[in-house]
Amino acid sequence: MTAETDGRRAKGERRRRAILDATLRVVERDGIAGTSHRAIAREAGVPAASISYYFAGIDELLVATLLESVDLLVADIGRMRARTPPDAGAWARTIAENLALLVDGRRARTIAEYELYLLAARRPALRPAARRWIEVAAGQADRRLDVPPELVTAFFAAVDGLLMQALIADEPPGAADFEPVLRFLLRPLGAEVR
Repeated sequence: MTAETDGRRAKGERRRRAILDATLRVVERDGIAGTSHRAIAREAGVPAASISYYFAGIDELLVATLLESVDLLVADIGRMRARTPPDAGAWARTIAENLALLVDGRRARTIAEYELYLLAARRPALRPAARRWIEVAAGQADRRLDVPPELVTAFFAAVDGLLMQALIADEPPGAADFEPVLRFLLRPLGAEVR
């Protein structure tokens, strides 16, 4: 492989990345209804035809954007796991801090990700991507816990509900608001949450 080929491949990957990042920004700003090839191309600073070059259609682009968001959430979970001692109290604090960041510091991005997540109810092509973060996160928890899988499922469903309620609150809750609820939710999972 020549340096020229590597350069074109790197340029193509940068353009693809710019399109994905622009898609999330458009969804953040305009919602799903404002998402079009033209709006994304304008946001990314690329010709509209380049979107069709990298993605077969808008659903494929939205799936790729949602999967990218899932990868970021999974990386967040990995960082949380690396810095958190293996006890439920520490986990409650860490998760509470992360939820507070999602509803305040990353509010627009969180709303955009939930819009994509909920769009999967109407567009079957997005469903595997929407389920992926739950499957990956639950899979990590299942490897560390000796509890029935339905408890892990219930925990993630409750966290989804907490986030949705927080996003519609007049004042976003802080970590101190989330922590007691998370302590309660983590209790059935056992004191040792690795």
